[in-house]
Amino acid sequence: MEEQIQQFLTYLTVERGLAQNTIISYALDLKQFKAFCNRRQLVQAGWMDRNLVLNYLLELKKTGRSPATISRHMATLKTFCRFLVDEQVLGSDPMANLESPALKKKLPGVLAQEEVEKLLEQPRVGNTAGLRDKAMLELMYATGMRVSELLALDLGQVNGEYGYVRCLGKGAKERIIPVGVVARKFLTEYLSRGRIKISPGKGEKALFLNMHGKRLTRQGFWKIIKKYALAAGITKTITPHTLRHSFATHLLENGADLRALQEMLGHADIATTQIYTHLTQTKLREVYNKHHPRA
Repeated sequence: MEEQIQQFLTYLTVERGLAQNTIISYALDLKQFKAFCNRRQLVQAGWMDRNLVLNYLLELKKTGRSPATISRHMATLKTFCRFLVDEQVLGSDPMANLESPALKKKLPGVLAQEEVEKLLEQPRVGNTAGLRDKAMLELMYATGMRVSELLALDLGQVNGEYGYVRCLGKGAKERIIPVGVVARKFLTEYLSRGRIKISPGKGEKALFLNMHGKRLTRQGFWKIIKKYALAAGITKTITPHTLRHSFATHLLENGADLRALQEMLGHADIATTQIYTHLTQTKLREVYNKHHPRA
């Protein structure tokens, strides 16, 4: 089974062009499934059948895994099984017509526009780290990029003169996102008097660097945004994607087209983008209840 798993991960990387974080997620799920099979002395992928899969999912449920986690494991196994059928390792698909557990849609947490303003005011642009943080947070709120996309940016992917960024999203799909004047201003300042102090040489291509001159990590970004949220007095739960969710919600609140938002966010399916319409509808209801005399 290990050989088939490695072939599958190679297929996802080379033929499907999936992001590295996605590949890692698939690998971890299949490592757990393989351990389950090993406990039952089933070591060949060709031995997989529907009963084995159902027993595995039942074990996940018994060990207290959430419906979302079980659903993710099912999605991993479905893709793996289709691969094994295509490779003629399996004669039939044991996951065919097997439905994922119903998931309650969880609305993403967003900041009010006033809270975003407070957050973005916190970095002190008089020092190098503060200038980098200001440019980074402004760019994220201006474009709605995923954290992984933001931190993967190289110098050549940003055009400050014409105001756009070339972003590589999931599945290595490229999209062009406009950048507003405020983000462009601080990005230009960071490049001219901030980044050059962190990395005076030309060896590192990354746009955003840690103070050791290396590409900033997700963990580094996570610490930065939590620090500024605390300084701004924001009590809401902050995640690395909070500015992305806020970007999308604020655009819709101000009349943006859903299809245009889908393109900017890099969603393959507009149904994913539509979750933000639920947020704006909730906001409208709050405004109505607060201000209508007969609400």
